[in-house]
Amino acid sequence: MSDRTVLVVAHTGRAEAVRSAQLVIGRLAEAGITVRALEGDAGDLSCPNLVEVWPRTPAAAEGVEVVIVLGGDGTLLRAADLARPAGAPLLGVNLGHVGFLAEAEREDLATTVDRVIERRYDVEERMTIDVTVRRNGSVTGTTWALNEATVEKAERQRMLELVVEIDGRPLSHWGCDGVVMATPTGSTAYAFSAGGPVVWPEVEAMLVVPISAHALFARPLVVSPRSAVAIEVLPDTPRAVLWCDGARTLDLPAGARIEVRRGEHPVRLARLHLTPFTDRLVTKFGLPVTGWRGRSRAAAQVRQHPEPGRELTPDESADAVPGVQAPPRCEPAPDGAGTWTAGETEGEDAGPVTGGGAPGGVEGR
Repeated sequence: MSDRTVLVVAHTGRAEAVRSAQLVIGRLAEAGITVRALEGDAGDLSCPNLVEVWPRTPAAAEGVEVVIVLGGDGTLLRAADLARPAGAPLLGVNLGHVGFLAEAEREDLATTVDRVIERRYDVEERMTIDVTVRRNGSVTGTTWALNEATVEKAERQRMLELVVEIDGRPLSHWGCDGVVMATPTGSTAYAFSAGGPVVWPEVEAMLVVPISAHALFARPLVVSPRSAVAIEVLPDTPRAVLWCDGARTLDLPAGARIEVRRGEHPVRLARLHLTPFTDRLVTKFGLPVTGWRGRSRAAAQVRQHPEPGRELTPDESADAVPGVQAPPRCEPAPDGAGTWTAGETEGEDAGPVTGGGAPGGVEGR
């Protein structure tokens, strides 16, 4: 056995996730990698001789190289609660629906495991938020979130009465169903459903998105990651509840104050592909891109070159510029009808861009 260890977390309530986890565990064990599984999951996985069983605590992720998560975004968010304190990267295999956080799809499972065995993956960090709840000046609870922290009403009959504060100054009083405070990662989750903007993951910011607010000024806000956001639940309002990533919850009595800041510890995600976030949006939401022309041949040839002032010729490879991939060259259709077709790229004929998929296909997500 090697000194390498991988934690496997699966949504064992799904038969497909169990089968996928068994394949992953068997392949890792065959490669001589120690595999951990969580108490409560190990029995469902039926691999008693291939896994070490660990309690469902952050200790399970200490010292592991990567945490492979088989399920949807909810499963990955629960696994993040274990992996974040240890700084272990998460590699999600999407067995759910949209799966924005997952890096691979179910059909890529064997390739994904091979990439882990060969250590052919990168790691990126995602911003988190830390949440503190106070009442009468005393701290009554602390938690964190990767996607969002949401203040919601606990009784459907009445609205919440809240005051929003940014950097120690009051902003507005909202009568509403709640407020979502999200990270860029969470901008495509609850905040998106509440009408918030989509924020690219590399943008460092916090979002404040009211839910069904009865107020003149109730627009989604994008604030600095250095800002401190606070929500005060007014004394005469109904009981409220705080949800973080849909998993961790705290009751909020009238008069509670919820303070949100940038998290001290990020969540680390393992990446197999350098897929642009734009392509992820197109793939996950099925966005229509029919009619996209791309760059013209002339524009595609004007590229940065190691020798300043000289343009690449059509025969020169984009390999001359490390990390730059040549875009497809596009030419007008012979009939002059205004439509465009993709020219030959790397010896293969790419047809016209149609349908809702990203041109050329999107790997992973």
